Amino acid sequence: MEAKSLVQPLRLGVVRFLNTQPIISGLEVCDDICLTEAVPSRLINLLEQGEVDAALCSSIDYQQSTAPLVILPAPSLGCIGATKTVRLYSTMPFETLDEVSCDSDSHTSVVLLQVLLREGYARQVNVVPFDAAVENVEWPPAVMLIGDKVISGSPPPGRYPYQMDLGEAWHELTGLPFLFGIWLAGADLDPDDARRIVSILDRQHRYNRVHSETLVGRESRARNWPQDTAEEYLSSGIRYEFGQLQREGLERFFELAAAHGLVEQCRPLCFPGA
Repeated sequence: MEAKSLVQPLRLGVVRFLNTQPIISGLEVCDDICLTEAVPSRLINLLEQGEVDAALCSSIDYQQSTAPLVILPAPSLGCIGATKTVRLYSTMPFETLDEVSCDSDSHTSVVLLQVLLREGYARQVNVVPFDAAVENVEWPPAVMLIGDKVISGSPPPGRYPYQMDLGEAWHELTGLPFLFGIWLAGADLDPDDARRIVSILDRQHRYNRVHSETLVGRESRARNWPQDTAEEYLSSGIRYEFGQLQREGLERFFELAAAHGLVEQCRPLCFPGA
């Protein structure tokens, strides 16, 4: 496949959740970068349609997309244990569930939920779409939420006696980290351009870590989060590494998703220049 060299400006698809800010905050003022914002489940479509050059996609999209893709080893959205913002709420024990209403913003979380329920509770549930942003929402018997709304728009206290943090449940099942969001690009991306993208993202992440106090203060106010909650979340709930353990966790997730028939393929991890 002939490598495709990018034109200026560099087009990145991003999510504006709080957890992405340590990676992308500040990129919007760079002259050679154009950001396109969307929910995680929409970003893969933008990438497939050529509207962005790389995107912070739901990790399962690497398997579900029909387009040839590569993974960019840049700061990603993961956890080692509890993530705090991907949560299952239920009025009944998990081993009795037949249906879960799922926030459709993330493809990965929906598949992960099904893997965890099948592996841990032998339950194959019916998944139905759910929009928690609706005013005066009627909360269903079981619901999975992702992102900022778990903190700022969570269900009424006491409504759900049974709850599961999906990141924590994954770690208990496998002992491995989990990656909810990874940077994907088309397989025809020039390796030099891929290195450039990774370098820009690494640089911005390092800068934002140094200035984390300012970032947390600004973003927690904007999102109506308690500042101490936001600080703890970004410092321990979400992890941004993309190392060997994260790769092993990603491969294990893909293997289990394929074993349970939740994806039709199990592509090996492919990186630019490989």
